[in-house]
Amino acid sequence: MEAASLNEVALQEPSLEVDRTDRRVELLLGALASTILLLIAGMIIFVLVKALPSFTHNGLAWFGAGGSVDEQLMDIFNSPAEPDQYVYHLRAWPLLYATALITGVAVFISVVFSVLAGIFIVEFAPVRLRKVIEPVVKLLAAVPSVIYGLIGILVVVPFVAHHLISEGRKESVAYVIQLDGTSILVGIFILTVMICPIMIAIIVDALRSVPDKWVEGAAALGVNRWRAMRTVSLRAIRPAIVAALVLATARALGEAIMLSMVAGSVGFAPNPLDGLTFSLEPARPLASTIVDNSEGLSVAPFGQTMYAFAAILLVSSAFLSFAGWAARKSFSRYTLGAR
Repeated sequence: MEAASLNEVALQEPSLEVDRTDRRVELLLGALASTILLLIAGMIIFVLVKALPSFTHNGLAWFGAGGSVDEQLMDIFNSPAEPDQYVYHLRAWPLLYATALITGVAVFISVVFSVLAGIFIVEFAPVRLRKVIEPVVKLLAAVPSVIYGLIGILVVVPFVAHHLISEGRKESVAYVIQLDGTSILVGIFILTVMICPIMIAIIVDALRSVPDKWVEGAAALGVNRWRAMRTVSLRAIRPAIVAALVLATARALGEAIMLSMVAGSVGFAPNPLDGLTFSLEPARPLASTIVDNSEGLSVAPFGQTMYAFAAILLVSSAFLSFAGWAARKSFSRYTLGAR
């Protein structure tokens, strides 16, 4: 009996040790996750507190239009040194408009193209072509944004300036804005090229995770290949498409250097009624504005204005993440056991 008891104790000791190790790992990971969450919360609070003076002095008019936003930023930068004489007057609509327009159009085009490209790679591309395309897509996803900016400013912008902008078109808007090739069109094009590889890689991996028997079952019912992809595979990967959409939109919202190089860096709200000229006019998104004016962050009211821009981007990213989470939850019935 004593020998049996000793054997039981000997068998239990490794199990207890494993439990202790697992518990330590859980505590360590929990502490790490809590620290990261606290750092993120602290960063958000810090930015919001710094941005508060700009919002409180302007109220809801901060989001409106009126006057030249570039001149208003210059007035804030040249604000008197006395705190009671700080200048905060700003109407940020041109910057908000440019951010929403460039990001929205680029993401919409990217979603459509990436889904079609993912279907082609997984279902229709020959094996040899697939072996070439997939590494290229992953390589493009890792290229720094400044490289895309250089290609844009050295290749795409001169092409637009020489082939799409005529002298008559320049003269038609010369009293309002100068057309030199840096434009909304180039910004959308380069941004689309930047975020497509990320979305394609995610969608391709998701399509490959769809069980073959699901598609084969649809085929057994007489459904053709394309319809099986549309009604079975695409339904199953909707959470992955949402995840790709959120990730790509977050990158597009925060893109600063590339857009600063190719979009024009002018606080101007192009008018859609201008027709094609509308897409050839320059604009400046929020993130680019922060980068373009980083040298003035030490000037109190100007720095607080830049923090206000950062706060808008942070809130937008938080809302985007929540919307993505809600969409994934609503599609959970179609997932492959996703959590």
